Amino acid sequence: MTSALLRRTAAAAAIAFALPALAAVMKTDPAKSSVSAVFKQMSVPVEAKFKKFNAQIDYDSAKPEAGKASVDIDVPSFDLGDPEYNKEVQKKEWFNGAQFPKASFVSSALKPAAGGKLDVSGKLTIKGKTADVSFPMTVKKEGNAQVFEGALPIKRLAFNIGEGEWKDTSMVADEVVIKFRVVATQ
Repeated sequence: MTSALLRRTAAAAAIAFALPALAAVMKTDPAKSSVSAVFKQMSVPVEAKFKKFNAQIDYDSAKPEAGKASVDIDVPSFDLGDPEYNKEVQKKEWFNGAQFPKASFVSSALKPAAGGKLDVSGKLTIKGKTADVSFPMTVKKEGNAQVFEGALPIKRLAFNIGEGEWKDTSMVADEVVIKFRVVATQ
């Protein structure tokens, strides 16, 4: 075999092995999917949505432990329902959206758990700070789509969200729950 033929054969084999992996990545339906943050301000629950995010999910219900997920969230798309509040939370003391326009989650493990749930572990990065996180997630079939839902509790101060005078948790609680619902198809 010539070296050119050997290279073409190796390239063809690499493509053949890569195609099934590419085919497993699911297509997210942004109109049916959502990511939000729930927190308490002066003891009153507030929920705000991120209007833009991108989820990459590689999931097979027959082999959930082989699954992978990554989510990139557009921080400037955070919507509290008021343009002035939206502008305020993008400042350095809060999200610092100009310097850190993306938050992300990358899974490291999906493990089957009781009740049809999965235990998800991975790395969450917000405002340049990365932390190991774990949370339960449900996966259910809805028509020809898979629906991934869960809630990830975090402490905002661990990610420097609320600097200076905003470190005081009497106005805005330290506890935040990131809720998500991602609808995806093969």
